[in-house]
Amino acid sequence: MAQTATANSEPSLLSPMGLFRFVRGLTAIPILHAGLMFTAFSFMFWTSPYAGISYLHDIRAPRGIDMLSGLMWIVPIAILAALSLSLWMLLDERVAIRNSRLIVFAGLIVLAYYVLFLLTNGFDVASRMSWGFILVGVGAVGCVIQGFFPRKPVEDNGSPKVLGIPVLPVIIGFTIANFGALIFLAHWETFAGVLGSILSFIFEPSSRVNATIIECRNSDGCSFLHPIIYSLILIFVVVTGFAYATLLERKLVSWFQNRIGPNRVGPFGLLQPAADGIKLIFKENILPSGADKWVYRLAPILKAAPTLIVLAVIPLGPPIIVPWFDGNWYRVPLGLADPGVGILWLLAITSIGTYGVVLAGWASNNKYSLMGGMRASAQMVSYELSMGLTIAVPVLIVGTMTISTIVDAQNGLFFNWLVFQNPLAAGILIVALFAETNRAPFDLPEAEQELTAGYMTEYSGMKFALFMMAEYLGMIAVSLITISLFFGGYHDGFGLVDNFPILAIPVILGKVILCLAGFVWVRATLPRIRYDRLMNFGWKVMLPLALMSVVWSAVAVVVGEELGPTAYIVISGFMFVAVLAGSLFFLGRPSRDAVDTQTVEDDPIITGSGNPIINIAMTTVGALLAIPFALYPLIKPLVDLGLWFALVPPFALLSVIFSVLRGKRVNLFNSRVRFNRGLVKVLKPLTNLAPEEPPAENVLPSGSGD
Repeated sequence: MAQTATANSEPSLLSPMGLFRFVRGLTAIPILHAGLMFTAFSFMFWTSPYAGISYLHDIRAPRGIDMLSGLMWIVPIAILAALSLSLWMLLDERVAIRNSRLIVFAGLIVLAYYVLFLLTNGFDVASRMSWGFILVGVGAVGCVIQGFFPRKPVEDNGSPKVLGIPVLPVIIGFTIANFGALIFLAHWETFAGVLGSILSFIFEPSSRVNATIIECRNSDGCSFLHPIIYSLILIFVVVTGFAYATLLERKLVSWFQNRIGPNRVGPFGLLQPAADGIKLIFKENILPSGADKWVYRLAPILKAAPTLIVLAVIPLGPPIIVPWFDGNWYRVPLGLADPGVGILWLLAITSIGTYGVVLAGWASNNKYSLMGGMRASAQMVSYELSMGLTIAVPVLIVGTMTISTIVDAQNGLFFNWLVFQNPLAAGILIVALFAETNRAPFDLPEAEQELTAGYMTEYSGMKFALFMMAEYLGMIAVSLITISLFFGGYHDGFGLVDNFPILAIPVILGKVILCLAGFVWVRATLPRIRYDRLMNFGWKVMLPLALMSVVWSAVAVVVGEELGPTAYIVISGFMFVAVLAGSLFFLGRPSRDAVDTQTVEDDPIITGSGNPIINIAMTTVGALLAIPFALYPLIKPLVDLGLWFALVPPFALLSVIFSVLRGKRVNLFNSRVRFNRGLVKVLKPLTNLAPEEPPAENVLPSGSGD
């Protein structure tokens, strides 16, 4: 038994046999040798230009060394072939035997070049070559040795895929990309010069513009065309962004939940939004019976339009210089309008969306829709108070309601962003905007467990698509609002946009994508809260904290103006510590002793039971109110009779008097006939208070025969 255990035990890695097995195992992996060759060959260009390919590189090889430039082109091709074959072999084990032999052939080609190189220049030339040149030869030797290791055939289980793409296209693209990297490293000085010329052309107008730059606001033609062209481009980009925001949400949620997500329509599912749009276009357009058709049709527009209109005052970048067909250059702003009351514009336009939700619920003639509309209106009004207070904080700090000025005040390093001067206001604004867009966990107006789909229950086809578009456009809009007011706007936080204005577009686009990912993350993480707790949170937590954030900035600004910026920083830090301590004290988790021992089964919200005195009072009031409603069918004829006697004779007498005064002939007979007919019409219900009896079944009408 001892001998068997000794024979089966594996040798230690530190022992000679274990070290030999480890080195032999590494030698059998071809991608290590091919990767060594490619890495060393690439760094030869970067560190030692004289050892590179003479006809590819800008610098010639030193005198006395013949690089055999007529044959040197074979080396990078063989190295790239070995690297691609080894990667293919790593991804698809079915081709291991064939690729191993081809890698041996590639290594022999490189070694053949080395033999010719040494025979031409002498064996002492190796001391004058760089380390990269030597490591390429070592990698070629390893590629040859690995072919002598036996490899077992693998069962064919189908072609594997990389990110949904078959292996062969991936290998071809990998080879082309690596060859481009070699060319770039070989000519990196030339490429750097070309890139510098392009950057100078883009970011230095003086290097390309000989004529005078015209301000767009000083040109009637530019002032007329700029809003039209900018609006068309912005609407196209934002609507396209809405479509792919849905795909982003589905992809991220599937990733959070360990699912695959959309992957059928187009590569990686990128055409899924187009398929969804086409499907909604051909959906049946249903109009509920009893619905107010004009309000029903207008509600989706009232919900979607404000999300686009609010973007008019958001600057997406600093002014840029563009050419026009008249041969002149114009400095145009990356914004549609820049009013001095941009903050008021945000508050006014964002509140219009509430009307669309309320009218959609009311016009649908559906109780679930009406309840969803009422919830939405109450929720939006509650959280708009907190949103309005926190939006006032940048106005206090910067001293203006112009959004472009607020954004410009946050240039330079990211320490200048207003979120670092009042993080409480930024956090409250983010939460309020979550509630404004009806996103989880604030999606109570469309809670499917309680209200089916809320105010959208009776909508289908493109009207439903408008509501969905309004939700995602609202996410984009509120992201831009938050970014512009507290997170630097289009500024990157490192000063790059100040020197390269064209970078503003990708910077603000990246920030919006991060905000959208945050929306999705919150939806996938937090559950929907109860409606009463939602309202309590808005009125009892958010609103007091919003007031505190305004006081924070107001006190800090006043003290800073009187005592200087140092005092402003001290007061802001003190307020931050005070708010943090107060939040931990008042909003922290209660201790075990302070927890109410009331069980869930006794919760009035769950059981429906409450204070008995209140229950008795409510029951009594309900019974008293039910009496007139129960007697209404009996007293309605009497009420009609009383109204008839109270209104008809006086109006008839007035009619006779006016006729006499105007000299017209009075026909008392006709008046008496009309009077009698009206009286009979009113008195008739009094003679037939009993309900009508239904006709007897299986009774033949008279004269019908047998």
